[in-house]
Amino acid sequence: MASKSDAPLNDLMMAMDVVDTLRHEEGQVARELKADERDAAMVKRLREVYAAQGIEMPDHILKAGVEDLKRDRFVYSPPSAGFQRTLAMVYISRSIWSKWLAGALAVLVIAVAAWYFLVSLPKQRAEEELLARLQSLPATYTELVDRIGNLTENTDIMATAQSIADDGSLALKDSNNAAAFKAETDLRELAAGLQEVFEVKIISREGVPTGITRIPEANPDTENYYIVVEAIDPDGNILRRSIVSEENSTAEVVDKWGQRVSETIYNAVRRDKMEDGIVQKGTLGQKRRGELDIKWRSGVQDGAITKW
Repeated sequence: MASKSDAPLNDLMMAMDVVDTLRHEEGQVARELKADERDAAMVKRLREVYAAQGIEMPDHILKAGVEDLKRDRFVYSPPSAGFQRTLAMVYISRSIWSKWLAGALAVLVIAVAAWYFLVSLPKQRAEEELLARLQSLPATYTELVDRIGNLTENTDIMATAQSIADDGSLALKDSNNAAAFKAETDLRELAAGLQEVFEVKIISREGVPTGITRIPEANPDTENYYIVVEAIDPDGNILRRSIVSEENSTAEVVDKWGQRVSETIYNAVRRDKMEDGIVQKGTLGQKRRGELDIKWRSGVQDGAITKW
């Protein structure tokens, strides 16, 4: 026998069952009866349903179930939208959005680090290096002019060097960085040209012609003579030089070229080679330290070709 404390719980469970049954029966009853007859009809129908199942349901429970149905009791109604509900939903779903948030933060950190190390830092270093180079240019000009002065006693060359340095200093004051750096490059090239030492040798090896003749298009009645040469440094290395071809006025860096000579030298070199296959007098010119121009043998003329 149930205790008095159990009665309310049993009544509650029975009322819930009644309400559940009513939901299934309510539609049919509502279609068959008017509103003022519906409550009594529902109670009657419920009594018949439970009787058919062998259950004797007290009238007060049946009536309570009908009233509970009207009040939508035992029906779950989701909480209305609001700030607190939003916070609760965010908290409940934290296991999902926290992973996405962590991933997004990781991507952001990687992107920022990549931008800093690959873009910002190299740019910063390049700017610092550029500033350091610009600040050191005046001293560089002075050092290069002094070096050129130690390499040559030619006053024209020294005047040229000083003029280049002055132009560079003026470009620095005008913030013309390109012109300032070009002045440095020109001074270095001038110093390097003065330091060069080599001989211009006539080539007499197999597979390379020693002499070439050309009939220029501009003057078909004239024949030009060329001796094929190469520049050899004191260690025996073949140097590559920038040669301007008089046939197309184009400069080309080559390891051999045809130097224009007089017919007399051309024939002398040909006879020299015909004797034993070797050109005995093989030096056509010399480039000495402290000078910019090659000192040629007598009969060597201005003009060269790079293709034949």
